Amino acid sequence: MSQQGEKHPGVDPLDWSRIRMKSRSERRHKVTVSALGKAPPAGCPFGEWFASLPDFLGARELRRVVSAVVRARRVGRGVVFAFGGHVIKTGCSRLVIDLIERGIVTAVASNGSGAIHDLELAETGSTSEEVAETIRDGSFGMVHETCERLNEAARRGAEGMGLGRAVGELIDAGDAPHKDLSIYAAAARVGIPATVHVAIGTDTVHVHPQADGAAIGAATMADFRTICAVVAGLGAPTPKEPGGVWLNVGSVVVLPEVFLKAVSVARNLGHNLDGLHTANFDMLQHYRPTQNVLVRPVAEGHGHAVIGQHEILLPLFRQAVVEALDRDNWVETRERER
Repeated sequence: MSQQGEKHPGVDPLDWSRIRMKSRSERRHKVTVSALGKAPPAGCPFGEWFASLPDFLGARELRRVVSAVVRARRVGRGVVFAFGGHVIKTGCSRLVIDLIERGIVTAVASNGSGAIHDLELAETGSTSEEVAETIRDGSFGMVHETCERLNEAARRGAEGMGLGRAVGELIDAGDAPHKDLSIYAAAARVGIPATVHVAIGTDTVHVHPQADGAAIGAATMADFRTICAVVAGLGAPTPKEPGGVWLNVGSVVVLPEVFLKAVSVARNLGHNLDGLHTANFDMLQHYRPTQNVLVRPVAEGHGHAVIGQHEILLPLFRQAVVEALDRDNWVETRERER
């Protein structure tokens, strides 16, 4: 057979002698030696280990998020940790609390699930039932203590302080044996904004006979206005300065929707959000977090998808940020902020 290939009726063969070739040196490459991972020695410091990760895909995005958070806090820009209940259910509460106490996370936000699991873990040392077992006999979510406490917080929050602060103060002022594990109590003690964004009917506490829709609505509405004010402060004052960071961790619907509306409110009121970085930490990429957190609100290259399990990613993220800021004399920076 000739190099032109066998002729077929009605098909003109291509002239393969006209194919244009070029040298490898002229081609752009996505993989280079400088980006390859290294094999760090046993017992090396975490910073050395983190720097040894390959500079591709997930590792690259994680590094970019760490860098955005570090740059934001160096200049006093805010970092918001917006989380779903899964963050608590995978054992990461202490990590978030540590970031709050270090002044790295400057505001927290969650949905109703996050508040429920936070309160239960603080007051009983356990949380999260087997839904497949309890949904069949009608007992799913039917525990009176959690319902009573969260609805009490809603009534307090409706008076003006908002649901998140009410939850935090309720836990912190009580005799919960594990209040040191409450993200909301930590936020209340430190004095940073903490919000809960509720969709009526999505949380077990709404089934309680004494659940007050008006109070829940007023409390979570106050929190929405609080988070809009927080988002309005995440922009950079000048194009050359870094902006703040919004971290969406494990919320697929509620918090991405809340964030998008908060961005719209902030810009409508004239706040410049240039320089804002966003990140989404989750096991899968979903439509709303991708569009409403990573794409629509921010400039190209400022939205970062970090795919993986929270119980692995969050310890890595926390350690990398803490080590980077410790090298920057972070304590001195915080003192100047105050």
